[in-house]
Amino acid sequence: MEIRRATTVAELIAAQHLYDAPARPAWAARFLAAPGHLMLIAYADGAPAGMISGIEMLHPDKGSEMCLYELSVATAYRRRGIGRALTTALATEARARGCYDMWVGADTDNAPALALYRATGAQDDGEFAMLTWDFTPGDANAPPRDDT
Repeated sequence: MEIRRATTVAELIAAQHLYDAPARPAWAARFLAAPGHLMLIAYADGAPAGMISGIEMLHPDKGSEMCLYELSVATAYRRRGIGRALTTALATEARARGCYDMWVGADTDNAPALALYRATGAQDDGEFAMLTWDFTPGDANAPPRDDT
């Protein structure tokens, strides 16, 4: 297995089987151009076997922290240490960027994810509620979306 940072739209599209939905080339290009966004891809047998995305966030009074945004390992490659290696690689990148911490939101009933994150050094930081504003088309109160 090899872990590499994705730097091209082609790499992001080649890993789209690891996402929730197909990648859109315009969004992939925007992701790569956005400061602080990164995706690390684990390759096994010459193909993307897992990915982790992170977003470095900066605040005037806190400094820089890394949000582990999403982690996915293809079913055929699970239980081989790929998730652990990706999480560790993102933590290493966060430290190299000078982040004071790294955090992730996880469902409290997602035992495999919680076990992985704890095994790589994460500690419970209390429970929190996640609230979402839905800006899907058709919502009269939603700002316009750029779906290109």
